[in-house]
Amino acid sequence: MADWLNSYLSQLALLYLIFMCVSDSLCINVRYSIPEELEVGAFVGNIATDLGLDVKQLPGRRFRIATGGKKEYLDVNLSTGALVIKEKMDKEQLCEHGLSCALIFEAVIEKPLKLYRVEIEILDINDNAPVFKTSELNIEIPELLPAGTSFLLQRAIDPDAGTNSVRSYQLSSSEYFTLKTQPESEYNYVPELVLERPLDREQQPAHQLTLTAFDGGNPEKCGTTHIKITVLDVNDNAPSCEQNIYQITTAENTPPNTFIVKVTAIDMDEDLNGEIIYTFSDQTPNNVRDVFSLDSTTGEIRVAGILDFEEVENYQISVQAKDRGTRALSAYCKVLIKVTDVNDNCPEIMITTESHTIPEDAAEDTAVALFQVTDPDSDEKASSYCRITSEIPFRLNSYLNKYYTVVTNGELDREKSPEYNITIICTDTGSPPLAANKTIRIQVTDINDNAPRFTQPSFTMYVTENNVIGASVGAVSAFDPDFNQNAELSYSIFNNLVHGLPPITFVSINATTGEMFAQRSFDFEQLKNIEVHVQVKDLGSPPLSNNITVTIITVDQNDNAPVIVSPLPFKGPAAEDTMPRSAEPGYLVAKVTALDADSGVNAQMFYQLREPTDESLFTVASETGEIWTIRRLAQKDPFRHTIVIMVKDNGIPSLSSSVTINMSVHDDTNENASNIGSLGNVGPWKYDLKLYLMMIFGATSFLLLMAIVILAAKMHRRGIEMSSPCCCWQPSCISREDPLHGIQKASASIQISPNYAEVYERRTLQQTFDYDTCQGSHLNDFTFLQLQGVAASRIDMNKGTSHPEECGIAPNSMSKDTAKFLEIYGTRQQDLEQSAIERCSSGQYGIGLYTSEKNDVGPDPRRLVEIHSRAF
Repeated sequence: MADWLNSYLSQLALLYLIFMCVSDSLCINVRYSIPEELEVGAFVGNIATDLGLDVKQLPGRRFRIATGGKKEYLDVNLSTGALVIKEKMDKEQLCEHGLSCALIFEAVIEKPLKLYRVEIEILDINDNAPVFKTSELNIEIPELLPAGTSFLLQRAIDPDAGTNSVRSYQLSSSEYFTLKTQPESEYNYVPELVLERPLDREQQPAHQLTLTAFDGGNPEKCGTTHIKITVLDVNDNAPSCEQNIYQITTAENTPPNTFIVKVTAIDMDEDLNGEIIYTFSDQTPNNVRDVFSLDSTTGEIRVAGILDFEEVENYQISVQAKDRGTRALSAYCKVLIKVTDVNDNCPEIMITTESHTIPEDAAEDTAVALFQVTDPDSDEKASSYCRITSEIPFRLNSYLNKYYTVVTNGELDREKSPEYNITIICTDTGSPPLAANKTIRIQVTDINDNAPRFTQPSFTMYVTENNVIGASVGAVSAFDPDFNQNAELSYSIFNNLVHGLPPITFVSINATTGEMFAQRSFDFEQLKNIEVHVQVKDLGSPPLSNNITVTIITVDQNDNAPVIVSPLPFKGPAAEDTMPRSAEPGYLVAKVTALDADSGVNAQMFYQLREPTDESLFTVASETGEIWTIRRLAQKDPFRHTIVIMVKDNGIPSLSSSVTINMSVHDDTNENASNIGSLGNVGPWKYDLKLYLMMIFGATSFLLLMAIVILAAKMHRRGIEMSSPCCCWQPSCISREDPLHGIQKASASIQISPNYAEVYERRTLQQTFDYDTCQGSHLNDFTFLQLQGVAASRIDMNKGTSHPEECGIAPNSMSKDTAKFLEIYGTRQQDLEQSAIERCSSGQYGIGLYTSEKNDVGPDPRRLVEIHSRAF
């Protein structure tokens, strides 16, 4: 407020000097005295009258109060000239604690300009009561402090001045304290609190007093403050435990940090003197410190380690309660903790004796292990029972409820189960029950109780003919479910003869691997397959064995060229044959028959026409070897043709053979000559040539002998002379075609001229030999000789096969046996031919009917037929 007032006054002085410079008017001072706190509108004085101004001229001359921008506390009524309160004034705010307070401002009037200094003195009134800085005063006094000790108190403040300010203090009654004041100045006093006797905090830790301040105004006003006296403690009391002995029961395995008990001690002191620290006493062992923890502030004992009934059942703990005073005092408490048992231990299985192996032929109740079961828990929880988990051939036998043996309970088979993991589970009777398990591994040792077994019921191996000696043929394999030497196998071959020879001459076997090797070069044409017996034996004791049959099949190779068996050269390198000049297109000239000793594809043959004299005249069926005419013979065609036929097989590489046929063309008069040599070897007469030749040789010899005997008997009975002439061989009596030649149904593969289609449609054309009965009925005998002795074949043109007649003689190709037969009996045949001609001329014999169809088979009996033909 003083700063504001000084600033305000300075501004007024400045304005005053300014106006003094610009005007010569005289300044007049006016002073008023008013009490503070006047209401707004209160009359101060008539400033117009006091300044000698005409009230009526105030508005015209613009009369006003100049405050210099400060707060306007006064105002002028221009109608009356009165100075009134515009805002309530508080002396304590304007002048604070000064004894005098004045408000100075200027009154300004214009036309002419004049300034008037106005001073307003503000008089103090007792409008404020004494006030303490705080409503409560806290004082700390230690106990046991001597009497007479004084404590300075705070003084009260009164904004009023002079007699209206604080004049005295008063203290509420107390047996421990009194009040004393000390003057500071004329109007200021400082109160003091005086201790009358020592304080005891334990009896009364605090005291409440009231201090009152009075001013000198009228009416008197006062102010109060509360004094709170706190008695400070002195460590004059030792702590004491609420209980000297704490007895606690807790279960073992209590989790860490679990609250057990709280030790409480009391100290009548306060602060550090009454603050207690809890610790384990020096007599507390380390195992207690490891299991329990103690909170030094709260005295709480908690689990810090593991409580185990089986190790410690009771704990005794000594706790020290000590205050924090300068001269610390302490007390001791005892805590007894009893640990109760819980079923926290599984049974323990201790193997005393154990056998890791057992033979598979072990007898029942054979012991393999002995073990003991213990339980650290109390007796009521320690009893247990044991069992084996899975269904295995073992069981447990109990002894004294703590010892068990593991024995076999059935047959063992190493091949099914080579080892057993015997899991033993033991469970106690606690709540909840606990269990332990132990696994015993037992290996079953092997005995030689299984014979070796082959992997297949039989083995078939293949070896290509002409193989290298020592080449692998294949391997047999066997297995033995036994173990070690009982499963080690050895292979061997039984010494049974194979085709009259020891098997070692054909194959050998590796005793270890079972691989078989060829000991010779196989020939498919000589040896198609062999069978050997292989034995496998283990190395057990005693050894066991098994055997099997191994079939070794020779695989054919194309190592044989086709062999031409018909027609065969009669004299010289080429075969001779004839055909009539009147042969029609499609006439079967001859047939080439070949054999191949190979098999399969290697034996499949086809025929080719290589060097015919005239390619337009002959063709050959690639499958059957039949040689046919393509066109009719012309007069300009030569009388002799050379035909070269090549026979090739389908092997890789292909092999071939060839035959040369010298074909002679004769006129129709010679057309009746038999051409049996053109018959091919097809059907069942294709094989077993030697057998067929021997049959023909025997049958022919027998028939010739019978014919001679019959003829001799006839001649002896009837005589040699015949009265009537015999029909001789007449061309009109026979067919125009040779019985083994002529128009046949050609094979589909033959290239035929277009005009051959008409002839080709004829299914069967019989070639007939007619015979006339000579005088007398005795010609039938030679007819029998002709039909039976010569063994003429009936050829089926539809099927392309020949069928032997009643005599059952199967024709076949010309062989060495046939040639030998012709050589031996050549002279006899010539005699027979001459005799037949003579008898024909005498009328005793005729010629039988001979029918030829499409095809013919067998060896070349053409010469025999020709011999008998000339007889007629």
